[in-house]
Amino acid sequence: MDKDFRIVFMGTPEFAIPSLSILIENGYTIVGVVTAPDKPAGRGRNIHESPVKLFAKSNNLTILQPTNLKDQGFIDELAALNGNLQIVVAFRMLPEVVWKMSEFGTFNLHASLLPNYRGAAPINWAIINGEKTTGITTFYINERIDTGDILMQQQVDIGPTDSAGTLHDVLQAEGAELVLKTVEGIDKDILEKQPQKDSDGQKLKLAPKIYKEDCKLDWNAPADQVFNKIRGLSPYPGAWTVLEDNNGNTHNLKIFEAEHSNKTLSAGAIETDNNSYLVIGTSGGSISLRSVQLAGKKRNSIVDFLRGFRLDNTWKIQT
Repeated sequence: MDKDFRIVFMGTPEFAIPSLSILIENGYTIVGVVTAPDKPAGRGRNIHESPVKLFAKSNNLTILQPTNLKDQGFIDELAALNGNLQIVVAFRMLPEVVWKMSEFGTFNLHASLLPNYRGAAPINWAIINGEKTTGITTFYINERIDTGDILMQQQVDIGPTDSAGTLHDVLQAEGAELVLKTVEGIDKDILEKQPQKDSDGQKLKLAPKIYKEDCKLDWNAPADQVFNKIRGLSPYPGAWTVLEDNNGNTHNLKIFEAEHSNKTLSAGAIETDNNSYLVIGTSGGSISLRSVQLAGKKRNSIVDFLRGFRLDNTWKIQT
């Protein structure tokens, strides 16, 4: 190592852990970890510690959990770590006083090939939009979200049956390797910063935060779009639809896995044998459900779902 790095790592979810782990495994000094505050979670409202905090505790690392990143107390604690390189993986937007603090800058790992899919949910939106490729990017943070100079990028293929969950795991592992390569590149002064080009005559694709209403399926859309939305929201937050019986009673149903069917049905129409399959029509083609969850129940295979929930071909999907 040419430079004496003193790294402050910032992250919260599981996605960030391999990036922190690979730095430790390769002998880099982590002087502190910044992660989200503990909060109550679940029905019991038990205090929940972030995955990154739990990992940091197991490695005896100094942990900071600010509620306000502009609070002077936090700024003083951060400065006292005497870090000279800050690395951000799945954390919050940083104020300028934080990202400008370190000698060698602050870089972020983002799960897309920037400038496309800037935003909070790049993995989900890439699949929802039917992309065949995506990637990962490391870039220096500036005053605007996901717009800083690019350091390194790597393309990753999206398989035809990949879900947000399976792609997350691939990008998590590839991202850790790219973080390590980026630190090594900064260490050796071999990286050329590349400004992001906002357009080459094409509109950028964005990845905004996903809300519940964004997850409702539109069965008037073609089957490919419905299929991509299901896998792009699986396992979290989950695509959903509304089942309606012939008395007008409704039931919310999340759909986690599906496949194309060769059956010909109108949009929102149901065909089932009440035993092994449940097919729903779209505006072009149909979708066979494989894994679902009724509101308030556990996730089940379609076979187990049909054993416990009786419906027939007079039912329909609200469109």
